[in-house]
Amino acid sequence: MAHTVEGPRNPRRLLLLFAVAVVVGTVLVVPYATLDMDGGRVEAHGVHYALLVTHIFTAFVALVLGPLQFLPAVRARRRVHRVLGRCYVFAGVLPSAAAGVPVALLSGRLLTQIGLTIPALLWPVTAFLAVRAARRGDHAAHRDWMTRNYALTFLAVTSRILVPFLLLARLAIEGTPAGGRQALVDGTIPVGQALGWIVNLVLVEYLIRRRRAAAPAVPPSAPRPA
Repeated sequence: MAHTVEGPRNPRRLLLLFAVAVVVGTVLVVPYATLDMDGGRVEAHGVHYALLVTHIFTAFVALVLGPLQFLPAVRARRRVHRVLGRCYVFAGVLPSAAAGVPVALLSGRLLTQIGLTIPALLWPVTAFLAVRAARRGDHAAHRDWMTRNYALTFLAVTSRILVPFLLLARLAIEGTPAGGRQALVDGTIPVGQALGWIVNLVLVEYLIRRRRAAAPAVPPSAPRPA
């Protein structure tokens, strides 16, 4: 993937984002590391389990590699940037999205099916638009689309931050449901999953527009091979 002219200006924040991605991603992957179908957080068997494991492990690749793509030190090394970008897309985003759609549909919950299928479809679309922009030499658009793409990737983190707050809010408003706290948790997780990517996209869109407003107009450079 082509080099971007400018990106986030605070490497410390990017390294913090990377650290958060590694920690959360590891927590998500560990229960499936032994490939024990009875040891995962989601009840799945056979093909469903294979798709779930594929989705989780490749999502981990995307989650961890994403922040590195925005580091100035990495962007300054075009070959490294391209290699990492290709690994991010072809070993992370694309296989995870391909496995994520059937995993969502097999969940049996309408909100999960809708809330996770939409970002799984947007994931490769935004990656394609980022690559196309890079090939055209429009580095600003490439950066913007990759920012949106990683916002979809970071759903794995944001949803798990939102769920505890949603649980507390529901407990305060509704109290414990008849099915007990486990029923409350089971009913809240899909809401967090659906809200996670929406919150991320809204936030990054605000940041992108603010960055555009502050940046001087720069003509696109000559296209480079992705």
